[in-house]
Amino acid sequence: MTHPSLVDYAGAALFFLAVVHTFSTKWFAHLATMDKRNAGLWHLLSEVEVVFGLWAFVLLAFMAVTGGAETAVRYLDRQNFTEPLFVFVILVMAGTRPILEAAQKCLTWSVRFIPLPEPFAYYFLSLSMLPLLGSLITEPAAITLAALMLRDRFYSKLIPPSMKYLTLAVLFVNVSIGGVLTSYAAPPVLMVADKWEWNSSFMSYTFGWKAVVAIVINAVAASWIFRKVLLRMEMTEQDVEKEPVPFAVILIHVLFLMGTVFFSHHPAVFMGLFLFFLGFTEAYPRHQQPLMLREGLLVAFFLAGLVVLGEPQRWWLQPLLAGMDSHVLFLGAAFLTAITDNAALTYLGSLVDGISDASKYALVAGAVTGGGLTVIANAPNPVGFSILKACFDEGAISPLRLFTSALPPTIVALLCFWLL
Repeated sequence: MTHPSLVDYAGAALFFLAVVHTFSTKWFAHLATMDKRNAGLWHLLSEVEVVFGLWAFVLLAFMAVTGGAETAVRYLDRQNFTEPLFVFVILVMAGTRPILEAAQKCLTWSVRFIPLPEPFAYYFLSLSMLPLLGSLITEPAAITLAALMLRDRFYSKLIPPSMKYLTLAVLFVNVSIGGVLTSYAAPPVLMVADKWEWNSSFMSYTFGWKAVVAIVINAVAASWIFRKVLLRMEMTEQDVEKEPVPFAVILIHVLFLMGTVFFSHHPAVFMGLFLFFLGFTEAYPRHQQPLMLREGLLVAFFLAGLVVLGEPQRWWLQPLLAGMDSHVLFLGAAFLTAITDNAALTYLGSLVDGISDASKYALVAGAVTGGGLTVIANAPNPVGFSILKACFDEGAISPLRLFTSALPPTIVALLCFWLL
C-alpha cells in the first residue's frame, strides 16, 4: 500500500471533525433558539444532512489550494455518486401518496392476522414487516415508508421522548439488518456480493433468517416496553377527506419504483425514469401530495459528502481491517460502522487479499449490525432522520441519545449473528 499523502491526512482529520460535528448538531440547534441574531448560521450547522457536505467542501477547497482547481475536479470525477442519486430518487418515489396508500392497505390487511389491539399491531409491523421489505424494494425505500408511517401514526401524537428515540433506534437497526435476505438491497452486501459470489439464496440461508429473528425480537421488545402508551392510543385513518387513489395510478407508481430498483446501478436509466415519473405526477396532481424533493436533496447531499470524505480514509481503515481475526473483525466492524459508512467498510474489507470465509461473514455481519448506531452508519439512516427530526424537541435529534438507545437492539442483532 502506498504511503498516505497530505490529502489523505487532511481527509482523515476533516472526517474526524465531521463526526464530531455530527454529534454536536443538537447543541447547534439549541444555540439557534438562544442566539436569535445568528440563528440562521446555527440552524444551518444543526442540519445533520449538511454536515458531511460542508466538510467535503472544505476538503475540496484544501485540494484546490494545495494542488490546483483541476486536482479537486479530477478527484470529484473519480468518485461514484450513484448511491446518493439513487437514494434521492427512491426517497421521492416511495414518499408519494399512491405508494403510501398501497403500503397502508398492506399494513391494514396484515394487522387483521395479529390478535392484538390495532395500535400495538401497527407499531410492531412498522418496526418488523416494513424493514424486512427492504430486502425486496431496497433499504432506502423501506425506511422511507416506515418513517412516514411512524410519523403519521405515532410521532404526530404526544408520545414520550424515550419512545421517540428507541423507536428510531430500532428502526435504524432493523432496516440495516433487514436488507440481508437478498444480495442487492443492502449497500454493504452489494459492495461484496459479486466479488465473493454471494447470491440471494446464500444471503437468505447464511444471514437472512438470523436477521428475521433479531428484527422480531427488537420489534416485540419495543412494543412491550411502550405497551401502555400504545394501548391508550387511538388510531385515525389518514387522508379520509381525499378521494381514494385509483388502482391504475398506484400500479404505475409501483412500476416506476420497481424499475428504479431494478436499474439501481445505472444512474442514466433511473434518472430518466425519474423524469418520466415527475411528468406523470404533474399530469395527475389530484392523486398526489407535495413531493419530498427538499428532503431527498438534503439526504443526497449528505451521502455525496460522505463519498467525497470516504476515500481518504482507505489508508488507515484497510490495514486496520486486515489485521483483525474473524472474532475481532466482527466486533470491530460493528464499532467502526458507527463512525463510517458500513458500505465503505465492507468495500475496503473486500480489497484485502486472501480473506477467509469466516472473516467475510464477520465483516458483513458486523457492518450491518452496527448500522443503526449513528446517522452515518448506514446509507438509509439519513432518510429516516430527515423525515422524523421535526418531531423531536427543537427539531433536532441528539446523536448521543440515539447511540445509547440503539445499543440494546444492536446487541440483540450481534448475539443473533454470532450465536445462531
